[in-house]
Amino acid sequence: METLSQQHFTGTVWRPPYEAWSVLLQATTACSHHRCRFCSLYGDLRFRVSPMEEIEHDLALIARMQPRARRVFLVGANPFVLSFGRLVRLVDRIRDFLPKVETVGMFARVADIRQKSVAELRELRARGVTGLSIGTETGDDETLRLMNKGTAAADTVEQCRKLDQAGIEYYFTYMTGLAGAGNGRRAARATARMFNALHPKIVSVVSLTLFPDAPLWHDVQSGAFREAGERERLEELREFVAALNVSVVLMADTVSNTLPLSGRLPEERARILREIDSCLAQFDESAAAEYRRRIDHL
Repeated sequence: METLSQQHFTGTVWRPPYEAWSVLLQATTACSHHRCRFCSLYGDLRFRVSPMEEIEHDLALIARMQPRARRVFLVGANPFVLSFGRLVRLVDRIRDFLPKVETVGMFARVADIRQKSVAELRELRARGVTGLSIGTETGDDETLRLMNKGTAAADTVEQCRKLDQAGIEYYFTYMTGLAGAGNGRRAARATARMFNALHPKIVSVVSLTLFPDAPLWHDVQSGAFREAGERERLEELREFVAALNVSVVLMADTVSNTLPLSGRLPEERARILREIDSCLAQFDESAAAEYRRRIDHL
């Protein structure tokens, strides 16, 4: 019996929580950058572009199993790295097999946007590419450099303003604890400044959780990087929420968050800050640290 498990998925499949109802289609494998020091999501997998025959096989399977699909999310760390022409052909092929599909989303790096002109971005939007999930992680340039992200805060602002011009939505990630011990408030303020200069629709907050196959894990073992404590991470999140002025949905409720939070800003800012303050008033550092140690998979 045919099932969607017969699709070409390589390694662990990642998608944002807000894409839970989207059909998944692998367009690339692993990450074209694959040099961020905190990341262990893709292990030893090498970056690979899915051949069209694999994509067509999967689309044919989806067409039989979910012919009424309305949204497709392209799987891979950053399928938006594909050239404009290849993305156009891919989106058109999706529509050939799934004519009811209205929109397409995917992960992107800031560097992937730089490769495309505003005119090309507008053409992609016209063909249904409506949203990009971007792993911004932080707006603090020192941390971006230390983590080898390959971009600076100014790059994110410049490239996402192109998305604004093209009408493509974008969704950001902020990672508390990434700046290391003693630097959380600085990172929170810098990230809020960067986000406030733009128009993200969703901000997903995660907290740095290291595993042995991440280069940063070895930096912690050697003493080259000192991790922020759990209380400092929560204080960092509070600083960030207090400084974020754009209208946005905040989602800080993954397994990496010791205090699950979500809501719309600015409407629910006071409630979110009260929840953080209540947690801080009775915070148990050792219990929170033990919780993080017990996380075995993101």
